[in-house]
Amino acid sequence: MKKNLLFVMPSLSAGGGERSLVNLLSQINYGEFNVDLFLLSHEGIFMDLLPEEVNVLPLNDSYSQFTQPLLSSVRQLIGSGSAGLAYSRLMFSVTNHTTKEVGPREQGGWKYLASSLNKINKKYDAAIGFLEKTSIYFCVEKVDAVKKIGWVHNDYDKLGLDPAFDINYFDKLDHIVTVSQECASILKKRFPEQHHKVHVIHNIVSPKVIKHLANKDTADVYNRKEGEFVILSIGRLHEQKGFELAIQTGRRLVDNGWSFQWNIIGEGDEREKLTELIAANGLENHFKLLGLKPNPYPYIKQADIYAQTSKFEGKAIAIDEAKILSKPILVTNFSTAKDQIEDGIEGLIVDMNSEAVAAGIGRLMHEKGIRNRLSEHLSLLQLGTEEEIEKLYQLLG
Repeated sequence: MKKNLLFVMPSLSAGGGERSLVNLLSQINYGEFNVDLFLLSHEGIFMDLLPEEVNVLPLNDSYSQFTQPLLSSVRQLIGSGSAGLAYSRLMFSVTNHTTKEVGPREQGGWKYLASSLNKINKKYDAAIGFLEKTSIYFCVEKVDAVKKIGWVHNDYDKLGLDPAFDINYFDKLDHIVTVSQECASILKKRFPEQHHKVHVIHNIVSPKVIKHLANKDTADVYNRKEGEFVILSIGRLHEQKGFELAIQTGRRLVDNGWSFQWNIIGEGDEREKLTELIAANGLENHFKLLGLKPNPYPYIKQADIYAQTSKFEGKAIAIDEAKILSKPILVTNFSTAKDQIEDGIEGLIVDMNSEAVAAGIGRLMHEKGIRNRLSEHLSLLQLGTEEEIEKLYQLLG
């Protein structure tokens, strides 16, 4: 008899965690598992990439009303006789406006958001909250399952979360999965009583799929000028990704006489800030915010350098993809950088400041031999991680 699995995720709009889930779902043996997916939003660029076997669960009416703009939401909820839920909607808005940091804001808002969400009326063999915070909280409180698993995709200590809040949920999980050994060490140190629950399952990437998609668009996606280097970064337009540092670096590269265009694939709440910063530094002809791309692989393939200027990461799936496409890679020295890049062999790891990043990128642009050596080494590696799905099967029992 097939086992029933539920995955919980806020959305499939963008991001490494979202791409990682789609990759995982593409590898599941649907002869052995029935898979439901609960999303808080049914919009997003990765929705069309879901395997047809995945059943996306509907959202309840009270949640749909709750997520309307504040005044409209309160009117609808009061009109439908849900005064208590209208109060929760008001307090949810207050929490969002008075809590600056994203992590504590999501933790503080959960109890109000939770009141709008019904429990899922189905018993599962396993429920998997595939992203830290809300996905795990929903999995614990709103799902009936024999086993419950929570996934943490980042360096926990850099997320700004309150461990005293999360321990109440981690206590109720059977397993806590994270994406690198360094992230696992951080979780075990932060939650020593949960030490035995922590497991590492690397993001699933398929070289065969990535190389196929990379060749789908053979035209020049960058429209580059002669002699112009193309740098690419991928990530949410969020403070974590360090794009402000990338722009500061770009200013240094211009001052040093380099001809380049730096493209950023991603979307987020920092778009306006970054656009203003690009203009303030006179870099409109050098930086391009490309928005979301359902297929980023032609952009990776055609870039000269892949750069990740993040402040912290769990395990950046875009770096794994750049490795598969044999790109010269530069990353800042965030806590898990060495989990992904062997410095000087698979790419360059540099200090987290514009001088060091500019020096590293300048070196890659100036020395063709280094670019070729890095690319050749990566081309010889076996980089697929499809077998990671077996680790999940072991946890499911």
